[in-house]
Amino acid sequence: MRLSKTEIEDRNTGKDLYSYQKEAISEIFKRFEEAKEDYHLLYQLPTGGGKTVIFSEIVRQYLKHHQKKVLVLTHRIELCKQTSKMLSEFDVVNKIIDSKANLDDHQIYSCYVAMVETLNNRLNDNKFDISDIGLVIIDEAHYNSFTKIFKFFSKAFFLGVTATPLSSNIQLPMTDNYEELIVGETIETLIKNKFLAKPVTYSYNVGLTSLVVGANGDYTVKSSDDLYTSGNMLNKLVEAYEERSKNKKTLIFNNGISTSINVYHTFKAAGYPVAHLDNTASKKEREQILKWFKHTPNAILTSVSILTTGFDEPTVDTVILNRATRSLTLYYQMIGRGSRILKDKTTFNIIDLGNNFHRFGMWGSNLNWQKIFKSPNYYIDNLLNDEELESNFRYEMPEEVRKKFANSFDVFFNIKESYVQTVQQGKSSKEVLKNSIDQHSKICVENSEDVYDALALMNLLGDDIEYRIDQYIRCICKSTNSFIEWLNDDYRKKLRANLYNNFDSLYEEIHGKPPPED
Repeated sequence: MRLSKTEIEDRNTGKDLYSYQKEAISEIFKRFEEAKEDYHLLYQLPTGGGKTVIFSEIVRQYLKHHQKKVLVLTHRIELCKQTSKMLSEFDVVNKIIDSKANLDDHQIYSCYVAMVETLNNRLNDNKFDISDIGLVIIDEAHYNSFTKIFKFFSKAFFLGVTATPLSSNIQLPMTDNYEELIVGETIETLIKNKFLAKPVTYSYNVGLTSLVVGANGDYTVKSSDDLYTSGNMLNKLVEAYEERSKNKKTLIFNNGISTSINVYHTFKAAGYPVAHLDNTASKKEREQILKWFKHTPNAILTSVSILTTGFDEPTVDTVILNRATRSLTLYYQMIGRGSRILKDKTTFNIIDLGNNFHRFGMWGSNLNWQKIFKSPNYYIDNLLNDEELESNFRYEMPEEVRKKFANSFDVFFNIKESYVQTVQQGKSSKEVLKNSIDQHSKICVENSEDVYDALALMNLLGDDIEYRIDQYIRCICKSTNSFIEWLNDDYRKKLRANLYNNFDSLYEEIHGKPPPED
């Protein structure tokens, strides 16, 4: 594949391109000039950066200067249609190869767009002439379903494009199929130059130790459903939405259909406009739901997997990760659905209910994609496990709850520190919980006029109590479910009794005077 430097710099484009897109095209064409004809090149660019625009211009230029044809592969029919439309905008006449496509007229086309499974079937049945294909472009190249067709194109130049050059299958690293990675513009730079919206991130600590890792390296649907369909997690989701995204267009990602359906019913019961979408929906149902979502300003759409790729709705204000994942690729794909910029949209919210920020870092933080591409196992092996993540959590009261304790300078109690001190002093570990109950009693009394106010404030401390019990059992290395339930129940009973029996003395100790009389 040969283009002179002058041709690269002076060519007319079929559509206005940003400077970083032009630079990427020039760099890719330079590789075409220098490499062998069957070279496999991988190009990385964040979601929203315009990968389809870039490879559509590459197709246009390739066809302009070569007598060979181009094949563009996707893994979903929706992406086929979107890609075909974009190519047409670049004046590239193309044909979609789907299960019903008639290839009798293939001679009049120079560019094909196909789903990998459909094409694989056609090739195995010798129903598609590939002798004149010179360039193969693979969209969302991190999916390993594409590798099965590589053997058919031993003399074609391969260009894979992806936002995350980390294989979807840990057993099949991308270095096995691509010889080189070109890293495009960073998320940070795209945000700075106003090509992507800036994320505003909120993380709610979640206990994930009940989750099970499956054969694919990510959490199983069953263990996720068991956790995220619990009343506690559904309440936490609604509270997070009401605190950070109420009346904003919100996209919720779940790991299981059962979770998504429960989320749908929970929001519907609360009176919010909500719809559920998964891969069992018909084409008509999906179109209706997405049309509703697009045109309803405060719509909530709860989904499973189906919208992580091939879905472009710039009006999304908030992305909620109502799941945990160990897949960096999926993490970036989900959040990227909210990063599209609009004239009146320069920021978007991310609400994390899966400790994903703690695991992968903030979305947009600099990642060494070259190192991840070359040494994926090193990266994966060094991800923190859930116990390590949760051991470093510090509970922070939600803003609305913290306002109720405005008279208290500090509401945090360090269970680990108290445990170490208690053990060093030769005292029983039970002293830790006694000190914690005393501190909880103190902050309740500091913000109350009578015992009934204090007992009402105690009812707001549920999450904090669960956090402290969790930290305590980590210290004593004892964690049967029955013991944890007993500890939580016993803690609440002792806190209630302490407030009820000692309110007056605690109030006078704190304020230096008796509580006001009724």
